[in-house]
Amino acid sequence: MDNHYMRRALDLARLAEGDTSPNPGVGAVLVANDRIIGEGFHRAHGQAHAEVMAIRSVRSEDKDLIRTSVLYVTLEPCCVFGRTPPCTDLILSSGIRKVVVSCIDQSPGVNRKGIHILQEKGIEVIENVRQQEGEYQALARNTYVSQNRPYVILKMAISQDGFIGQEEKQVILSNAASWRLVHRLRHRVDSILIGTRTALIDNPRLTNRLFWGSDPLRVVPDFNYRLQPDLTLFSCPGKTWIIRNQESSTDQHWPEQVSIKILPAESGLSGILSLLATSGKTSVLVEGGAKLIRSFLDEDLWDEAIISSTDEFLGSGIPGPTGFTEPEDLFVLGTNRFQWFRNPRYKP
Repeated sequence: MDNHYMRRALDLARLAEGDTSPNPGVGAVLVANDRIIGEGFHRAHGQAHAEVMAIRSVRSEDKDLIRTSVLYVTLEPCCVFGRTPPCTDLILSSGIRKVVVSCIDQSPGVNRKGIHILQEKGIEVIENVRQQEGEYQALARNTYVSQNRPYVILKMAISQDGFIGQEEKQVILSNAASWRLVHRLRHRVDSILIGTRTALIDNPRLTNRLFWGSDPLRVVPDFNYRLQPDLTLFSCPGKTWIIRNQESSTDQHWPEQVSIKILPAESGLSGILSLLATSGKTSVLVEGGAKLIRSFLDEDLWDEAIISSTDEFLGSGIPGPTGFTEPEDLFVLGTNRFQWFRNPRYKP
């Protein structure tokens, strides 16, 4: 039954997708006598963790069962003080005798220490139940804390004949259903990165309008000072960063929600990702264009990619990046066919 109850915990964790960063989404289930007596999930950064929510949810008539219950949790319980006390302390004080964990929390100060603390106090710990699903849910957080960069998702739309766009002309290759999926992706991430050319030609808003949730941070490199304050993304709700190599004494007046960030010229993509990580951004959606996406591929600074292809033929234009391995998943939304790829480093 461990798989069954862990599946429930993983489903609970997904309820807060996009709302917990820089913390991971975590779900927890308390089971006694083959019955769920409590469950919960981490709703937002700074709020109670999943283990706390699960224990709090137990009805008064079931409180005595907590000491004989099994706790299923999607991520290793924390053992450090942050905005909330360590969950290992709560587990020990509650009398729970068995904990089932899906995957390890790689955060400094945790990283198996939470499991060791529980085991040293005589609590049985079962690890790696539905491990792949748990690790995928925790990837943004674990990438952030272990590699000092956000988790990178590449997103692009390609014509039937392999073109991502055309020079100096906006090309729309997505249908209405695809747009909603993209906005769900925007809800999932902390930030969106596009190239200067995409900002100038497409003049996008990059907001989350078709799915509930807040707008992610918008990021645009502008090393040649081509961007103008009248572009749409600078007047939309939410914050925007413009990345440059040096300040300009003749710079124009930007809206108050726009910040100019200076990085040394040699910093490259790694510098941008490090800057985002320093600001607590655990994930970034790269929405184009072709040159920017190609750079992430060449430097192996990506984690997953979502490519939608349409039945439309462009005949000519900017070739889409190639070189992806076999997709992990395929699905169709209307006239768009989606392929989901993961970086080969994640393959067993």
